[in-house]
Amino acid sequence: MLEILYEDNHLIAINKVAGDLVQGDKTGDQPLVEKVKSYIKKKYNKTGAVFLGVIHRLDRPTSGVVLFARTSKALARMNQQFKERKTDKTYWVIVDLDINPSKAVLTHWLKRNTKINKSFAHDREIQESKKAVLRYRKIKELDRYAVLEIKLETGRHHQIRSQLTHIGFPIKGDLKYGAKRNNPDGSIDLHARSLVFEHPTTKERINIIATTPTKPQWSFALSD
Repeated sequence: MLEILYEDNHLIAINKVAGDLVQGDKTGDQPLVEKVKSYIKKKYNKTGAVFLGVIHRLDRPTSGVVLFARTSKALARMNQQFKERKTDKTYWVIVDLDINPSKAVLTHWLKRNTKINKSFAHDREIQESKKAVLRYRKIKELDRYAVLEIKLETGRHHQIRSQLTHIGFPIKGDLKYGAKRNNPDGSIDLHARSLVFEHPTTKERINIIATTPTKPQWSFALSD
């Protein structure tokens, strides 16, 4: 079942479950975009093909807000907003407890290796690298872990995963980026918590918030 966070004639936002692909790949697994098309087709009894534009993506093992466009005009306008960084994206992650300092700005240069679908962070600019900047702050301490809130100033491939690994704090469950152990469900504890943007037609400021996965570590993270 899809968890619909927002829906109108122009846009639809979903709380993506960890493990879902946003778009199809070589695995052949049904992607989220096709699931949402089926939902729209059934709900509105559409006879023809359903248009659904992919505005942005989340990595397969992550969860949280994913926004789609229901019209070509909305897609073009939202693509421009994302390109010009006029949106505000907030992420929550779980890392080891002893991260220090409790808040910081991380600036690195990321170089992507397409053969292994992985990005590597460097302290200085190197050939074919791209500057990556994020801000984090600790918002909760658990018994063995800490919950960080992250704001991206750039949008690079696997940016949060690679930058946190580079400073010695890979995301919980992220074996690909150096975590000590996996999560049983194959997820990583990276959640796209919220997305703020200007509506493409009404110009209203929209704030979409995605509830965290129903797993023990997130339940502890949100408890008082």
